[in-house]
Amino acid sequence: MSTVLLLSPYMIIIILLVILLLFGGKKIPELFKGIGQGIKGFKDEIKDDKDDKIKK
Repeated sequence: MSTVLLLSPYMIIIILLVILLLFGGKKIPELFKGIGQGIKGFKDEIKDDKDDKIKK
């Protein structure tokens, strides 16, 4: 049987505060910018791979 992780609003706030304390206010935008660039690069590579398969 699978368990479902249910997060209350209070738990989400606590998690966000812990992240803020760990990384600091200045590092969080840089962290998310890096994650966004990584996701964009991943999507671009998938698209290029699909285009290569179609051309063959």
